[in-house]
Amino acid sequence: MPHEISRRDLVKSALLSSALIPALAVIGKASQAAELIPLDASDPAATALGFVIDASKVDASLSANFKAGQHCAVCAQYQGKPTDPRAGCSIYVGRSVPAGAWCKAWVQRSA
Repeated sequence: MPHEISRRDLVKSALLSSALIPALAVIGKASQAAELIPLDASDPAATALGFVIDASKVDASLSANFKAGQHCAVCAQYQGKPTDPRAGCSIYVGRSVPAGAWCKAWVQRSA
């Protein structure tokens, strides 16, 4: 005997799916950031861009681009939320950077 699906059940399923998909995306993004390899400051790409783990230790006399208050968490390249302690970076693909780090590729994140 074939099982019939009512329109009401179909709509319920569609609504439930539309609520679950964004939640799963958020969970997936968090786990993806945890799987990234932390960027090593001695990596050739990092040294070429003057990457430092702690932005408060940037020597402003050696890097004319640096201004106080700049760090990865407020950079447009940072792929996490500003409150995330570590996230991916569009410059260092496949690597994660600390929120408090800095490099010469820094660009102000739009609000």
